[in-house]
Amino acid sequence: MRRSITTAIIIETAIEIADIEGLDKVNLTSIAEKLDVKKQSLYNHVENLAQIKCDMVVFACTQLRIILAEAAIGQSREQAVFAVSEAYRRFAHEHPGQYQVIMSDAWKYKANEKMKESIHSFMDIIRKVLSQYNLEDVDLTHAARGLRSVMHGFVSLEASGWFQNPTDKSESYHQLIRAYIYGIETWERKKMQEEK
Repeated sequence: MRRSITTAIIIETAIEIADIEGLDKVNLTSIAEKLDVKKQSLYNHVENLAQIKCDMVVFACTQLRIILAEAAIGQSREQAVFAVSEAYRRFAHEHPGQYQVIMSDAWKYKANEKMKESIHSFMDIIRKVLSQYNLEDVDLTHAARGLRSVMHGFVSLEASGWFQNPTDKSESYHQLIRAYIYGIETWERKKMQEEK
């Protein structure tokens, strides 16, 4: 028996396809086949594939925000940065399609208000974690961009098949985050000295 189709079910199905088969496998045909409906019936709920992709970005950003927020609860400074960075990497491993849609498709829908809000919501978690350091607004923005770049750089290289050396990749990631934290702490001390 076919289940009732809603926009939410279509997006969840697209997300499932992306995570299991790859983002490039997400299209109206594959979604319709997965739901056991005719492709034309999807248009009763969505305008086109672009709307689905935009909604996928919103969905994935929301999931990432929840995971980062849960990781940060009860943590402070260094522990919070490590907790968030581990959660970020785990999300990329466990939900490769969602991670890819955030990184590759978000810019296409930058005018969409829901999409912008969803991107800001997960970046706000990173900013809140880093706000525990003595950094002003502009410096905090630089620091948040830096942490996201460090995390994304590692997980994207990892996903692309780099790091074939048998050295433990988790330890490499840990050392990278530790180096980032050391940089932030050095920056913080310099700022505090300048303020004296």
